[in-house]
Amino acid sequence: MTKFRFLLGLLIVVAGVPALAQMDASIKLNEVMTVNGNSLIDEYGERNSWVEIANVSHSTYNIRGMYITTDRSVLDKAMSVPERVKRMSQIPNGDARTSLSGRQLVVLQLGSSPAKGALHLSANVSTDTPTWIGLFNGNATQLIDSVTVPVLQADESYARTAVSGTAADWEVKHADRVTPGTQNQTTVSESKVEKFKREDPHGFGMSVMAMSIVFLCLALLWLTFSGFGILMRHMDTAKKVAHKQPIKPITKTVEKTAELGHKTGVILQEGLKSKGIDREVYMAVIGMALKQYQDDVHDVESGIITIKPHDTGWDDEYSQMTHFHEPVLPTAHTAPRIPTTQELK
Repeated sequence: MTKFRFLLGLLIVVAGVPALAQMDASIKLNEVMTVNGNSLIDEYGERNSWVEIANVSHSTYNIRGMYITTDRSVLDKAMSVPERVKRMSQIPNGDARTSLSGRQLVVLQLGSSPAKGALHLSANVSTDTPTWIGLFNGNATQLIDSVTVPVLQADESYARTAVSGTAADWEVKHADRVTPGTQNQTTVSESKVEKFKREDPHGFGMSVMAMSIVFLCLALLWLTFSGFGILMRHMDTAKKVAHKQPIKPITKTVEKTAELGHKTGVILQEGLKSKGIDREVYMAVIGMALKQYQDDVHDVESGIITIKPHDTGWDDEYSQMTHFHEPVLPTAHTAPRIPTTQELK
């Protein structure tokens, strides 16, 4: 039974180590100020260098017992833990502000006396050389986070822009953008308009840039139209030279090539049945044929009517009547006889 309890306790401890390591990774150094001229004032009215620690997770974590140091010698793995602790400043217990809820921050005073309060640490920072700051866990063995702060001007800070932990995730913030105790708004960078106003308050740069753009556009227009004029002059010269006799064969070749290309285009658009001849040509030929036909049928002279004779046979009955009867000529002794109706029939 005793062995079972021992194994169960060992299993709980081993399972809890990764969870603690994951919680430690949620604690980050967030912002540092090495030269405090007109920035944060502590409860004693003093202006100290300070470091801001952030809980980047959404869970509550207490940072009491962790260590802050600016001495790089603690990175020596051969150094004993008691010797390493001597070169560090421990975040004491007894202050509710060290219990950080999700996305919460706390500011620790550096180069101060721990006797002034739980948020005052004795770790010193340099104002004329880069300063390395390390955050260790409560055992003083695991480095949780660190950053090398460059030399800063008065009231400037070195702030984190992302949580990936690289040097590129930090930037120098001017005095008007320092945010102790609040989230760094470094993900929303300064707009181009604001930056231009800050760097060119009198507008000289804007004037020079505007005039440069205008002259550049004019130069581009001049080059465009000049090139177009040169091209047109060369085309006119080429046309004049092409019609001269010495290169007439070349002109014919060009014309034949153009004609062949035109026929090929027509075939590709309208099919092989067209044989490369435009529909407009067919229509023109048909129109000319109709015109010629009309001119051949009608008289060319204006105002003259041509009448062609045509035998209708309207007097055929009279010819039949006189074919079988001889006419009786009147004499001096006889009077002319009037034929009867039957004879007329």
